[in-house]
Amino acid sequence: MSSQLESEAPFEASVLGFFYRQWMTHPKPMPAGTDLSSQVAIVTGSNVGLGLEAGRQLLQLGLSHLILAVRSQTKGDKAADGLRKEFPSANISVWLLDMNSYDSITAFAERCKSLPKINMVILNAGVMGAATLTPDSSTGHEFSFQVNYLSTVLLTILLLPVLKSKRVTGSKPPVLSIVTSDTAYWASIGTQGPLLPQLAKAENYSPMSWYQKAKLFQQLFVSKLAEEIDSDDVIVNLANPGLCGGTAFGDKGGGFSGIILPFLNLLKWINARTVVAGASTYVDAAVVKGQESHGSFVSDWAIKPYPEIMYTQEGARVRERLWEETMEELNFAGASDIIQRSKR
Repeated sequence: MSSQLESEAPFEASVLGFFYRQWMTHPKPMPAGTDLSSQVAIVTGSNVGLGLEAGRQLLQLGLSHLILAVRSQTKGDKAADGLRKEFPSANISVWLLDMNSYDSITAFAERCKSLPKINMVILNAGVMGAATLTPDSSTGHEFSFQVNYLSTVLLTILLLPVLKSKRVTGSKPPVLSIVTSDTAYWASIGTQGPLLPQLAKAENYSPMSWYQKAKLFQQLFVSKLAEEIDSDDVIVNLANPGLCGGTAFGDKGGGFSGIILPFLNLLKWINARTVVAGASTYVDAAVVKGQESHGSFVSDWAIKPYPEIMYTQEGARVRERLWEETMEELNFAGASDIIQRSKR
């Protein structure tokens, strides 16, 4: 478990650790006999890139029913049509989900109750922010922070009782895998005072910095959530695909410009994994990893340490404060009550 890997955290957060992950770690083969026939999976943000490839890899393992959760019906239908040609015997559905809308998230979670079973959910939907901080008109939060943290946490919480109710006795518990990032190792946050308001301030804003902060918040939250939720009911973990090429994510440079942007693009071109390799980390976290991964950071097809701050007393205080602020923010959906009921 990540909580037991403190000694490895400094290396993983180093530049050498980054290059080691990108160059020296490789996809591990699926365990012999892996068969997902009769299973149901949901992948968000799955009409392109890593999400689409993850769905394809699940279908290659015999998955019976894949739900592509996407914001655009047209783009979702196009992706589904391509997969249906490859896997004509599979059931492939397109469900609408706008991660920038609390109403859409609530409606999606409610719709999930209609499924006879759900074996795994991969929350892949994520965004990089705009060049300047612009609060979202509906929630008041910066767009990328809204999607990458608050909306992802809300969907996670709403799905917990649904997944628990779909648990099949004698089988592996449902897995809810949240796509995170190793850039959380380099996130810088203020540890004094309120946390969520830090991401509403325009000063010192950059898309990459806000992305890193949101991913660190994800890891802080999930490590706490795992202590509240029994892994016999639902396994919740975090999956990191590493730096990947061939996706539209971050193509605008993450707020960098001038001579720095070409250098960063070259760095990405040299070091990036393929989409196939990156997506296989999702499948590893959702299919291969079991209860040992509950609350842990799964990266490079293995359980890896959290960011260093999470092993400190200060980090423990930050985690508790973040939990309280998040529960207050999501109080309109009864988030705290849902978690309490899920523990029974």
